[in-house]
Amino acid sequence: MDLLEQLAHTNADPALLAQLQAMLAQKDELIAAKDAQLHVLQRQQDALSAAGHAKDIKIKALTLELAHHKRIRFGKAGEAYSGEQLDMFNETIDTDLAAMEAELEALQAPRPAKPRSRAGRQPLPSELPRIEYRHEPSSCQCAACGRDLVKIGEDVSEQLDVEPARFFVHRHIRPQYACRGCDTVTAAAIPPAVIDGGLAAPGLLAWVAVSKFADHLPLYRPEQIAARQGVPLARSTLAEWIGKLGVALQPLSERLAKLLRQRPCLHADETPVRQLDPGQGKTKHAYLWAYRSNHLDQGPPIIVFDYQSGRAGAHARAFLGTWRGHLMVDDYAGYKALFADGVTELACLAHVRRRFFELHAANGSPVAAEALCRIATLYAIEQQAASETAEARLQLRQAQARPVLVELHAWLLTMQQAVAPGSGTGKAIEHALKRWPALVRYIDSGTLPIDNNAVENAIRPIAIGKKNWLFAGSERAGRRAAAIQTLLGTARLNGLDPMQWLTSVLERLPTCPNNQIDSLLPFPNSTQL
Repeated sequence: MDLLEQLAHTNADPALLAQLQAMLAQKDELIAAKDAQLHVLQRQQDALSAAGHAKDIKIKALTLELAHHKRIRFGKAGEAYSGEQLDMFNETIDTDLAAMEAELEALQAPRPAKPRSRAGRQPLPSELPRIEYRHEPSSCQCAACGRDLVKIGEDVSEQLDVEPARFFVHRHIRPQYACRGCDTVTAAAIPPAVIDGGLAAPGLLAWVAVSKFADHLPLYRPEQIAARQGVPLARSTLAEWIGKLGVALQPLSERLAKLLRQRPCLHADETPVRQLDPGQGKTKHAYLWAYRSNHLDQGPPIIVFDYQSGRAGAHARAFLGTWRGHLMVDDYAGYKALFADGVTELACLAHVRRRFFELHAANGSPVAAEALCRIATLYAIEQQAASETAEARLQLRQAQARPVLVELHAWLLTMQQAVAPGSGTGKAIEHALKRWPALVRYIDSGTLPIDNNAVENAIRPIAIGKKNWLFAGSERAGRRAAAIQTLLGTARLNGLDPMQWLTSVLERLPTCPNNQIDSLLPFPNSTQL
């Protein structure tokens, strides 16, 4: 029984009861109106929450993209904490610190000299020539008592010095002899040279080529270096030498490309370069394609550069021709036709890792951190197997890497359901899952690589060096540069000094028969391939 019914059974005033009943009815109407208003507000709140969630996802995606572009524009493009460009800043810091220390030492009171610790200093190469200087005391008698001094040992210290490029002249003298009986003249034959009758000896030609294609110096810089020593080397003359060298060395580059296509597994990548377009008065895009042998294969490493006017996949198909094997590449669509035609795809785990690294660097994503930890385990296994045989490496991959990959795949599938599809995390997971069959293919072999870092490291010096030479003058110039860079790059991969190797090759090339061309290739033992 409610309050009004209880009051009706009392002697309460009917007018008061009617007034109270009207007040309660008015209150019920007010509560109903408030409930309706609250319901409307709740629906608005739900709509705002949904919009806010979508906005948060978009903000995170934009933040990730912005961080990525900032790292490309102002920082390092890769996730490794090293690089030639960063070294320039480190050099400046080290120089400033040394200068400040020198200034402090000059301002402080002189202190007695004491032996300097050489802990951690790398020994100088033993093959370098030594010039010895012996520093004897001014007297062989003791300054305190006058007795003769007795040698008990010696202190040896070494300083490294350098002699800049030294120009000298080879003077060839060929006496001429005449026969008075038959009026003939005899003299020693002039040996053939890469440039017949040319001014440059093989060493000078090698220095110009290495300066341009290994050290990435425009030709005006070797011209200035020579001028400082009073040697006039016109830039047009240097350019002429480079053109003739490119023709002479082209067969060696083509031979390296042929040997490369005999390998069962290759790396491939490409980097854009600018090419002068004289008809338009500007430059246009061209590409330097790089193909490298697998470092886990038998045989000396090879890197081959192929200069092309575009990035179409037809260029890769033309270079590889009938080759069919395992090809390690990134996710560029230009390679897809190769995989449909019998080439087996290998995906790069470093590219997958890079996406999670950028995500973690941008917003500290815990999902990205977990992915990085799992991928780090796979790389730790590879490092453990680096010095093993192919059979032992295969067993290690099967025993340790396979379970990690199985768990990683299951975890990625779970995380894919838990994150927003359009977010940075969702895109990184989607990329990994899309390439999963090609990513895990390496664990079924002891010789397949885990990533594409080998060719990226080989192509990086050129990507940095092109900031010096800016553009290729023509398509022919680009192909000539690719041929010479192929030879110098392969020499570096095999631990050879490019200058010494090229000098030796230019001395032997003019008299080397075609069937012995392999003896000129930049391998440690070029007679055994």
